[in-house]
Amino acid sequence: MSEEEQVVIGVDAGGTHTRCLVATLDGRVRGRGRAGGANPRSSADPEASLVEVVRRSLPEAGRVRVVGAVFGVAGAGAAGYARIEAAVLGAWRVLGLPGSPHVGDDIVVAFAAGTAEPAGAVLVAGTGAVAAAVREGRVERRCDGHGWLLGDEGSAVWIGVAGLRAALAAMDGRGGGTALTERLAAALGVRAEDRQALVGAAYAVAPAALGGLAPQVCDAAEEGDEAARAIVDEAAARLLSSLAAVVADPLEGPLVLAGAVLERGPVAERLREAASGRYGVRPLAAAPGEFGAAALALRRAGRPTRAHAELIRSAWG
Repeated sequence: MSEEEQVVIGVDAGGTHTRCLVATLDGRVRGRGRAGGANPRSSADPEASLVEVVRRSLPEAGRVRVVGAVFGVAGAGAAGYARIEAAVLGAWRVLGLPGSPHVGDDIVVAFAAGTAEPAGAVLVAGTGAVAAAVREGRVERRCDGHGWLLGDEGSAVWIGVAGLRAALAAMDGRGGGTALTERLAAALGVRAEDRQALVGAAYAVAPAALGGLAPQVCDAAEEGDEAARAIVDEAAARLLSSLAAVVADPLEGPLVLAGAVLERGPVAERLREAASGRYGVRPLAAAPGEFGAAALALRRAGRPTRAHAELIRSAWG
C-alpha cells in the first residue's frame, strides 16, 4: 500500500459560496470542492457548508494525511470571530481530522491568493467589500467590510441594491428611464410593469443573493445605460476611497484585487485605471480564495515562500 502524502487544506468561505483546496507540501493541488455559503451573517448553516466542502475535496486527493488547515471566512473580524471559530471547530470535529485548523478572515486569504510577498494592500469586492493593509499574515488596517446593511460599499450586493433603487425610482417617476427596470425584473422572475412584485421579489431573497444582480447592472452600464453607468462609477469611487483610507502613497508592496466585481467588467476597469494612476503600481489579480488559504496553511506548516508562489501560479494553469 502506498504511503500517505502530507497535505494541507485551504478553505475560503464567503456569503454565497465556500471553496476548498487540498495541496501537497510542495504546492501541488490534490483536490478541490465547492459548497454553499458559510458566512454566519448570511448563511443558514455555516457548519454544514464547511463539512460538505471538505468532504467533497478529500476523496479526489486520494491517500493523504492532513497536517494543517486554514479557514478564511467572510465576517471573521472581531465582532463575528467567536461564532465563526465555533462553526469551523465544530465542522472539524464532525470531519474527524487531526490537529486544529487556523481560523482567519477572507482578507488575508485574498492577499495571499495574489502574492507571496509579506506586506502590501488588498481590495476585495465580491458579495461584500473591504480594503486592508496586510503584513505577515495579519491585517494592520482595514476599511469597510461592515456587511450589507452598514457598509460593503462598491460590492456586488451594493451594486445590485443600487440597481433596484434606480429601477424603482424610474417606475415611481423620481428618476429617468433605465434598462435596469426590465433587466432586474427579469432576473428576479417578475413582470417589469409590476412594481410591487419587484419589491416583493427583492425582499424574498437573502441579502447576499442580491449580489447576483450586479452583472445585470454592469452589462447595462457597458451598453450605455445612464443610470447603470452612474452606479458603476460610484461603486469604483467608493472602493477607491476605502483603499485610500488604509494605504499610504507611495504604496508599500503590491496591491491585490480580489472578488468577482474586480475580476472583470466596468468596475474593475475603472478601479485598475484609477489605482494605477494614483499609486503607480499595476494591481495583481488574486487567484481563487481557496488557493490563498492553502498557501497560508503551507506557510504555517513551515514551508518556504516558493511553495506558496508555486501554488498560486498553478491557479492560472
